[in-house]
Amino acid sequence: MKRSIIILSLAAFFFSANSQTVDDALRYSQQFYEGTARNMAMGGAFGALGADFSTASTNPAGMGLYRSSELIITPEVSSLLTKSTYNNSYTEDSKSIFNLANFGYVQTSKISNTGWKYFQFGMGMNRLNNYNTNQYMRGENLENSRLDIYAQDADGINYSVIDNSNNYPFDLYPAWYTYLIDTVPGYTDLYYTPVPFAGTMQEQSIRSTGSTNEWLFSFSGNYSDKLFVGATIGLPYIRFKRETFYKESDVADTIPWFNDWSVKENLVTTGWGINLKVGFIYQPVKWVRIGGAIHTPTYYWSLNDSWYTTHRADLEWDASSYTSVTGKYQYRLSTPMRVIGDAAFIIQRVGLLSFEYEYVDYSTTKFSASDFGFNDVNSGIRSSYKSTHNFRVGGEYRLGQASLRAGYNYYTSPYANNLNDGERMTISGGIGYNFGSASIDFAYVRSLTDEDYYMYSSETIQPNAVQNTFRGQLFALSLKTKF
Repeated sequence: MKRSIIILSLAAFFFSANSQTVDDALRYSQQFYEGTARNMAMGGAFGALGADFSTASTNPAGMGLYRSSELIITPEVSSLLTKSTYNNSYTEDSKSIFNLANFGYVQTSKISNTGWKYFQFGMGMNRLNNYNTNQYMRGENLENSRLDIYAQDADGINYSVIDNSNNYPFDLYPAWYTYLIDTVPGYTDLYYTPVPFAGTMQEQSIRSTGSTNEWLFSFSGNYSDKLFVGATIGLPYIRFKRETFYKESDVADTIPWFNDWSVKENLVTTGWGINLKVGFIYQPVKWVRIGGAIHTPTYYWSLNDSWYTTHRADLEWDASSYTSVTGKYQYRLSTPMRVIGDAAFIIQRVGLLSFEYEYVDYSTTKFSASDFGFNDVNSGIRSSYKSTHNFRVGGEYRLGQASLRAGYNYYTSPYANNLNDGERMTISGGIGYNFGSASIDFAYVRSLTDEDYYMYSSETIQPNAVQNTFRGQLFALSLKTKF
């Protein structure tokens, strides 16, 4: 299967009645845990350490190490710089936002001095993914035009069918209405475009906002300070909004009768899911803890998409625009299960080291709906993605009431057969200060990801890849009080 089919461009979203693509499956399945500043400073490797609210979303047995009740909140400021190279043309864009990485409440109850000693109940929110990005890419294409795909899709369809606005309302009808496609003289089902040969300046901007935040209820227990068990009912909520603007211009004035054309595409996705996480931690000796957790697939029972497009054409003999109707669709999504292994070593109450491994198979993600089979999309998911092995490591050194922290994590590429890069690395550091009944923690996280992107794609038509480099940074501050 060609790369152009598997790695779908965002533009491919509007070439079908249903908006869901293999790109969407990966976006809503990946999790880059945030949580507390202490957790982020240590690379997210907190599953075996526990007594941190972040573990409710990774290994809920970590909640079993709480010995007092706690209230915590973590505001953060994050920014992402995107560097893009398209046909040797370099551009960049960035975005910064302020939001909450987590907030939570833990109620700890002492049961006895032996056996089951403590029981904990926690509730709150941890952020699992951040979709806030700005991208801008620009370059001259001497090989093809996105209009070639419009003409290719229209070929074989009688113009009277396309001329009905109820048919192909998001792509072919707007292109027909604005004269971006027209019939070849003497034919009723063969089409041409005002860009008969390549050589336009192509540019695209993508503005994305939103996140996946997991609202949760966690239950845990402590047995003789040796065995800790926990379970979390997670209710992740997706909110994703994207505005894509694509434009082709005849900046060299070499194409007769053509100046430029553009399409703006708007998508909003929202919906709730549910999952269950169970985990354990065993402490054979005071300085060693080992643990593990299993996350069931997250089942999004009602994802809702809303989208529309606006096409505009500036031809030397006509200038026109058309905004489509707003499409709406409701569907379901099942994301992969996760398996996590943890180990931690406590060094004489002055330091600690923690390690975490996570296994996820993204090829098992599935779309479903009551009125649509999604067979082609789900087959594309199985062909496009593979299992990943994610590693997280962190350390802490205590200087009295102060603590110094550092961490690193590495997420392997989710793409099968080297279709794309997609590896992700973060390095992090931070400091904390414990006042006794309250504490304050600060974290800095630097993330690095490289990934190719295609402005448009079909089985036979595809531009060169846009080489995107993402460099993110995050500043988080946790305020915590015990009682």
